[in-house]
Amino acid sequence: MSREGRDKKNKSEASTRSHTQARSSSDIFKTILLVVIVGSLAWFYKAIQPPPTGTVGSTGGASVTSPRIKLRDGRQLAYKEFGFPRDEAKFKIIYIHGFDSCMLDSPFPQFLSQALVEELRIYTVSFDRPGYGESDPDPNRSPRSIALDIEELADGLGLGPNFYVVGLSMGGEITWTCLKYIPHRLAGAALLGPVINYWWRNLPRDITREALSLTSPADQWALRVAHHAPSLTYWWNTQKWFPFSNVIAGNKVIFSRQDMEVVSKLGGFSPNLAYIRQQGEYESIHRDLKVGFSRWEFDPLDLQDPFPNNNGSVHLWHGDEDRFVPVKLQRYIASKLPWIHYHELSGSGYLLPYVEGLTDKITKSLLVGEEEST
Repeated sequence: MSREGRDKKNKSEASTRSHTQARSSSDIFKTILLVVIVGSLAWFYKAIQPPPTGTVGSTGGASVTSPRIKLRDGRQLAYKEFGFPRDEAKFKIIYIHGFDSCMLDSPFPQFLSQALVEELRIYTVSFDRPGYGESDPDPNRSPRSIALDIEELADGLGLGPNFYVVGLSMGGEITWTCLKYIPHRLAGAALLGPVINYWWRNLPRDITREALSLTSPADQWALRVAHHAPSLTYWWNTQKWFPFSNVIAGNKVIFSRQDMEVVSKLGGFSPNLAYIRQQGEYESIHRDLKVGFSRWEFDPLDLQDPFPNNNGSVHLWHGDEDRFVPVKLQRYIASKLPWIHYHELSGSGYLLPYVEGLTDKITKSLLVGEEEST
């Protein structure tokens, strides 16, 4: 072979080795990259999974200390009764607690006057919503399911064909689901500072954008995550990069002047916090966020008057200094649902039923009519 031929052969072999080494390095890099990606995805998937729930009454879980009603699917709802004896009462009210709260936070025992209880023979019952306190979690929970839980609770306690519901904050949001799914069981309803899902389809986008902008950046972010990426709510909250929600943290920025006065009198905003979250934050507050701000299967603005024969009434109470839910949203809803009795309280904030005298006023308005409550 000539020298020129040998040089060409050597160059060819060197080129082949160079390309082989390059391909080998590229393949190794791709393999490493794939391993990193798969490992990262596996880590992230594991990170967003909720921790095991310490179900009440189970091994390792909290003890059962309250009476409970067993539902059709086997879950248990814990409840607490107040006021006039159930079998002798004229008016029967189911209280629906708000976000990060429980049945022990009902305002009726402390703030509904005994004189009014005796005069009108008022019975009230509060209950721990699924995943809170001593009520079992509901992995299939939806806006509809909690309304059906309330109906089962009423039947289990023998409250009769009709009863009243009163809901505060997110409990007020749930009251909308009662008006949708069990209106035939209601004698009346009161929504106290009800939480609004900013993504109900009939709410104008310009109004919801403006209302959302009035809340703190942390709370805006929390609500958007709950709606657009609900599986991330728990994980994001645990990262502690910045406050996920001022509501969850109980920061004073969310309270109005009147709210701060109420909190001071109560000795704190959430005295039952350990009990509230004893089954874990995921099953209590984070599932609440996921359901409350999900894509609902109905819009409350489509609801018809549940009492066309004036055999009951629906009342919506809101403080114009509420920093949880901007009052503009409630004004719009009240304007679109003329059958709602709308009460806007000047200078009031979020903690309406804990203000001296207001629980009596709210209750009388619901049970015996607006004109008698003034």
